[in-house]
Amino acid sequence: MVTMHAIQQALEREISYPEQVYRTIMTGTMERFGKHYIRFIKRSPKGSTICIAEEQGELIIIRTVERGN
Repeated sequence: MVTMHAIQQALEREISYPEQVYRTIMTGTMERFGKHYIRFIKRSPKGSTICIAEEQGELIIIRTVERGN
């Protein structure tokens, strides 16, 4: 599940939604932080794509999408 905020952030940061966001989640590195949060990172020559997600039971909700260095 992807929030409207995450979609808006992806479009503002010129990250293609849903292709690049989906690719980041499926093939990127996953890091857990906090009690219920997950960070998906996909590195590329244009920079990293970072998806921040919240885990709620068996559901993972993408809260925001960022561009890294």
